[in-house]
Amino acid sequence: MNSDPVVAPYGEWDSPVTAADVASARIRVAFPHIQGGELWWQEIPPGNGGRTTVMHRAVDGTITSVLPPGYEARTRVHEYGGKSYLPVPGVGLVFANHEDQRLYLVTGGDEVDGGCVPLTRPDSGRYADFVLSPDGTEVWCVREIPGSPPVRAIVAVPLDGGAAVRELVDTGDFLAFPTPSPDGTALAWMCWNRPDMPWDSAQVRVARLDGSEPERAVLGGPGESALAPLWRDGESLYAISDRSGWWNPHVVDLAGTVRDLCPREEEFAEPLWSLGGRPFGVLPDGRLVVLHGRGELRLGILEPDSGKITDVPTPYTSFAPALTVDGHTVSCVGYSPDLPAAVITVDLISGHCDVVRPEAALVHTTYLPSARAVEFTGDDGKPVHGFLYPPSNPGFRAPDGEKPPYVLWAHGGPTGHSTSAFDVGKAFFTSRGIGVLDLNYGGSSGYGRAYRNRLLGKWGIVDVADAVTAARALVAQGEADESRLGIRGASAGGWTVLVAATRSTVFAAGVSYFGVSDLTLLAEQTHDFEAGYLDSLVGPLPESAELYRERSPLGHVSPQTCPLLLLQGLTDPVVPPSQALALIGELAEHDVDHTYIAFAKESHGFRKPANVRASLEAELAFYRRVFGT
Repeated sequence: MNSDPVVAPYGEWDSPVTAADVASARIRVAFPHIQGGELWWQEIPPGNGGRTTVMHRAVDGTITSVLPPGYEARTRVHEYGGKSYLPVPGVGLVFANHEDQRLYLVTGGDEVDGGCVPLTRPDSGRYADFVLSPDGTEVWCVREIPGSPPVRAIVAVPLDGGAAVRELVDTGDFLAFPTPSPDGTALAWMCWNRPDMPWDSAQVRVARLDGSEPERAVLGGPGESALAPLWRDGESLYAISDRSGWWNPHVVDLAGTVRDLCPREEEFAEPLWSLGGRPFGVLPDGRLVVLHGRGELRLGILEPDSGKITDVPTPYTSFAPALTVDGHTVSCVGYSPDLPAAVITVDLISGHCDVVRPEAALVHTTYLPSARAVEFTGDDGKPVHGFLYPPSNPGFRAPDGEKPPYVLWAHGGPTGHSTSAFDVGKAFFTSRGIGVLDLNYGGSSGYGRAYRNRLLGKWGIVDVADAVTAARALVAQGEADESRLGIRGASAGGWTVLVAATRSTVFAAGVSYFGVSDLTLLAEQTHDFEAGYLDSLVGPLPESAELYRERSPLGHVSPQTCPLLLLQGLTDPVVPPSQALALIGELAEHDVDHTYIAFAKESHGFRKPANVRASLEAELAFYRRVFGT
């Protein structure tokens, strides 16, 4: 039997990796919580229509879904939500229900609804970032009351449902990390004000709950991002600050005296897009479990007195910045290039790593592309980071001398970043002969404040220039076909796609998932969390109105604009459909090849497997048509 690879052009290779493998066979896990030997986590099962549930693993290893039918654990605070539940030992589980955003307590009783009772009134607001009060009778959390603008506070919600919700503190337009002191007399939290984003300027504040002392900021402020307070004792806290230019762990007392525990040019946290995840925890012996690194976060143990870090060996190379600690066991979500993301627990004494819930079965392993960290030099002489995934298929090879098509992936945020984590979505393309370059353009997190700040005032300039630099470098290095370069991205990444398509002739195809086309529309229509984001990325309004028009893709479509595929959720509150619809008319006016596909009941980020599958299949067909493969 002939086992030699079939010779076929790049982009025309057959592959067993289907869009259904990417969408339907994958679960999504997040925010594990370990306590008393039991483990909980959020999960979106493949057959649940994109709805989030809470899973529980008992001490005996039995795994069950906690929520009764008809409920979904999903909070919409800041629109991006976050951790939507909190276990209460001996009582049950508190969660935010997506449909009405009320808090409920589910006791798991024999009732039809599983003992699910409401703790908050209808239309009383949204709730997130939960912690149990020191006396165990209340859940303390962030409450957001929608309005123009929304009003937020840290409140106490009684577990018996009989008493009114109490307001604890309300300093800050935005609040996060409610953290009671060990004796329950004080509260620490993180806050920031419009138009700042939490990764630009944010404080850690402390208040005595009896009002005996004025509340105070103990860490952070203008030009400094401080987050994730955790009490060391009654008079001092651990917290993360980037006052050095890198998010490092510090200890600070209530007088504001600060010490950097581990000064390194590494990050120990990520931008606060969602609420409820902590990037470090305290062990019984006083050491800290931390996540640290550049570009990707490794798991380590930090000795706070010496600053020494010892990395914890596991099969996973990076971790989500949301972990909990139970004795000497830590729970988190781990990532690796060759293993699906998974909820794991790590026994820090024995070193044993228990894989509790992988996101997907490890299938098509011979078709997975290898990731290679790459670095380019941008137009400003600064480094540009990324991960390269060349075409790979054991059953095929290209004709001698042919160069492959490549698609640059621009992540969202734009203050986000890509990692080398296992991604069948990349294999869907690389196994068919289409290479992927996952780009961490200037402005991405994971490389320090200076790298993030490259994008300030230059959104649509630095990110696009870095994408063009990377694409040209691939061609110069003999990696890619100059005539078959594409770019794709979602949200802010979709903006980068559209700007590149209208301002550059480097790319032959662009795919925008719910991307921004008009900055003025975005400023008028976007939600409160990001309402001031454009002030730093572009400039404040109204004085920067002309700059908004000049920078936007809308108004700059020309016959030279490359073909575009636009994919949009019709209930998206972050980038509404009006963004895509406004661009479509201009594309048609200039006779630019374009396709628009809208998905009903999809928000910002597609969740329903059928829609994920349809969008991937449309994307592949688009590349094949435009690239001529």
